[in-house]
Amino acid sequence: MKSTNSGDVRSLTLSIHSIRNITSPEDKADNRQVFSGQIPLAEILRLPTHENVRGYLVEAEGKQRRASTQVHRAIRETLKEQPSRFSVLNSGVVIVAQKTVLDSEKRSITLTFPSIINGSQTQGVVRDFVDAGNTVDDIHAKFELIVCDDEDLIADISIARNFQNDVQLISIAGKKGELDELEGAIQKAHPTLRLQKSETQRPADDNDYVHTEKLLQVIAALLPPELWWKVSEYNKTYTYSAKATCLKDFRTIYDGAREEDNPELKQVYEFYLSVAPQAYDLYRKWKEHQGFQGTGLRSIERDGREVFEVPDGIVFPILASLAQFAVRRRGHWTINQPESLDDVELIQTAKRAYQEIAKSKPEIMGKNKACYTALDQITAIYKKLLK
Repeated sequence: MKSTNSGDVRSLTLSIHSIRNITSPEDKADNRQVFSGQIPLAEILRLPTHENVRGYLVEAEGKQRRASTQVHRAIRETLKEQPSRFSVLNSGVVIVAQKTVLDSEKRSITLTFPSIINGSQTQGVVRDFVDAGNTVDDIHAKFELIVCDDEDLIADISIARNFQNDVQLISIAGKKGELDELEGAIQKAHPTLRLQKSETQRPADDNDYVHTEKLLQVIAALLPPELWWKVSEYNKTYTYSAKATCLKDFRTIYDGAREEDNPELKQVYEFYLSVAPQAYDLYRKWKEHQGFQGTGLRSIERDGREVFEVPDGIVFPILASLAQFAVRRRGHWTINQPESLDDVELIQTAKRAYQEIAKSKPEIMGKNKACYTALDQITAIYKKLLK
């Protein structure tokens, strides 16, 4: 499904879920209106983008496509792994139009000379996602609609909305050197790998590049009960979706490990550095584990029979269960899964949890404590047998 990027769309009627008039007194005085609401995600693909100061940054130019950015990957990951959270995790789209007619009964809105002025990256990733054979049914996005016929103001709004970027935590952590030892730990096993240390860093080759926040999520999932340092109960469901929390936690651990009187966080930090290379390998292994062949799980991407990508919602409960096998020897932590525990048993347990508890939705499995418990019970049994 392609969007229209020319200025030829005179009138367009879109389905909407909800809309609210948030026009301010200043807007009213300047003869403009502002609305906000929720719109089915498929509807934004119908909007042109000719008024936007920048188009989709991965858009084909001739036969060349630029590499996707961290932002594009984050949008796609939300669509794939957490579609029910898309409307709150994504900033949505800003639309301008010269006139609007609302039909409350039909839940539709007709726009005259509409255009997206902020949100082209979201639209582009959604379009690529749909073109790849995925569906965005029942997913919604926020929208802001500015009704205005002042072309100069429209240009100013487009510029302002596209060039206000906050410094992200990962850039702060990278600048302060908080990721250097973690990168060094990874490179002991994988010399060519580099950690992402800012939101603007672009990999020349994804095979030589580690997405830091994802790595920290995986290590947090592998943290054993005896190293649980948080004041909350031992619960790994947050590791699946709360990448910002996992980064903040690492920064807390990093600072605590440098305090003379904090042996608890020193040991947790030791775990992070020790397990980092194995965490990277385990995540890659389970993301494309061929043991999922024949399971019939629809959410798994395949190339023929070969498993191409297993959703994080299935992977994280499995990884979290392996925390039972974390052992410390001579100041070094490792995940020592016993040979007697075949991966097939974990896969079959994950399949049952996926179908019976999560109702075949990976985004539910990834944040459902019962799914984690089901897998944890299996590894706990094997851990007892080893004693």
